[in-house]
Amino acid sequence: MRQACPTRQLFAAPPPFHTIRNPACSMVQEPRQLNEDLRKAAALWTAQGPRLFLKRGSTEILETELIALMPAGAQALIHDMLALAHRYQALSDTREIRFRLEKINHDSCCRFHVDTVPLRLLCTYTGPGVQWKHNDSETVHETPEGWLTLLKGRLYPGWSADTSVLHRSPPLSGHAKPLTRLLLTLDHPDACGMNRRAPMMDT
Repeated sequence: MRQACPTRQLFAAPPPFHTIRNPACSMVQEPRQLNEDLRKAAALWTAQGPRLFLKRGSTEILETELIALMPAGAQALIHDMLALAHRYQALSDTREIRFRLEKINHDSCCRFHVDTVPLRLLCTYTGPGVQWKHNDSETVHETPEGWLTLLKGRLYPGWSADTSVLHRSPPLSGHAKPLTRLLLTLDHPDACGMNRRAPMMDT
């Protein structure tokens, strides 16, 4: 029996990431709640970690460089991000990945769009998650904190605009209190012109 695309409904149990290989499916979401240790670790990185960490590399290289930057007490965040990196790597069948961890406190990417990448994994550890809508709908959905979102981009083999899912960063300027999102983005190693240079960090 053919599995329905999870972008059209929510399942009691999270669908596996490999559902994204269904030609009619452009997005898979995995609902989850962050445990207390992970929440605390994410808050520590948001308070003390660099504003941006951007690196192309294997999970082993990423682990070494992330641990060197890790605020004391943020081990749970490192472990979770590396587990997601392993899952993405297995799904995309790449030896390296493009890893981006960024603190965002402004309106960014406010237009709904499709990324020019093969496959993108997003996880917001603090703050509101990515907003998305179907190409043929004006209904906007906002992803809860901690959920995993896997999106096909324009470079995914067989990608079609007819079944595409558009997404954007949630606007932050309308909130009464200042917000900072901690966003992890995992991509194909060559995404966005990434090369093998040293990690980009912005404190």
